[in-house]
Amino acid sequence: MAVRPEGTPVWADAMFKDVEVAKTFYGDVLGWTFGESSSEFGNYTQAYKGGKAVAAVVPPMPGQDGEGQSTWCLYFASADVAATAEKIRAAGGTVLMEPMQVGDFGSMCIAQEPSGAVFGLWQAGQHEGFELEGESGSYAWAEVFTREPAKTDPFFTDVFGYGSKKMKDEHVDYRVFDLGGAQPVLGRMLMTAEDFPPEIPSYIQLYFAVDNCDKAVEAAQRLGGKKLFGPMDSPFGRFAAILDPQGATFAVIDLKTTVGEMPEME
Repeated sequence: MAVRPEGTPVWADAMFKDVEVAKTFYGDVLGWTFGESSSEFGNYTQAYKGGKAVAAVVPPMPGQDGEGQSTWCLYFASADVAATAEKIRAAGGTVLMEPMQVGDFGSMCIAQEPSGAVFGLWQAGQHEGFELEGESGSYAWAEVFTREPAKTDPFFTDVFGYGSKKMKDEHVDYRVFDLGGAQPVLGRMLMTAEDFPPEIPSYIQLYFAVDNCDKAVEAAQRLGGKKLFGPMDSPFGRFAAILDPQGATFAVIDLKTTVGEMPEME
C-alpha cells in the first residue's frame, strides 16, 4: 500500500469499558468481525470487514476504568509524529499524549485542536492504516464539530497544509479541507447553540459506510444505541448519527442513496 499523504485520515479506534458489548454492537450494526486481542498492547483488538482491517477497540488502561466515556478517535497520517506534534503546538493545539512507538506497527500521538476536538497522529510502520474505505462497514468520512471555526480552520491548514473551501449556504457554516486540491479529506461544521447544548464539547464525528442507513439505525436501537439525528437524505448519501450503548457517537451513511444537487463551494 502506498504511503498516505500527510493529513490523510488513516485509522480509527475507541476505548470501551466493556469490549465484548462493543464487539456485539458494532458486529451487528456494521458487520464487523474481530481479531485476537493483543495483550502486549493493552488488549488492542482490530475490527475487520471482509477480512480487511477497518478500526479497532480497546479496554481502558489499568487505573482508567472510571474515567470519561467512550469516544471514537480519528488518526491522521504523519511522516514524522514528533515533527507534526511541534506543528500542533505552534498552531495553538495541545499534545495530550507525547509521540510514542507502538512496537513495529508504527508511532502515534494524541492531540487536541484549539477548540477542544481530540484526534490522533499515526506514522505507519507495519500497520499502514485502513485496509478498506468507502465500502459497507468501513470508514467513509469525518467532520470536526466546533463552536470556534476561527480557531479550528487555520489550525488544520497550518498543521497539515490543507486547502479549504466553504459551502455556499447562508444557513450552514460548513467547510471542507483537501490535500492540494485533490479529493476532500475532512469536513468542519459549526456547532450552533440551538442544536448543541453547551456541555457538549468539540469533537470529530466519524462516518462509517453502510448498505442501508435505516436498517443500521434499527440495529443500533435494538442493541441499546440511540438515534441522535436522521436518517436524512443528502447529495452525499442518506445518513444518521448514533450514540452507542457506551456513549460513543458516530454516524452511518449509505453513499449510494443520494438526493439533491451537490452544493457549490467557494
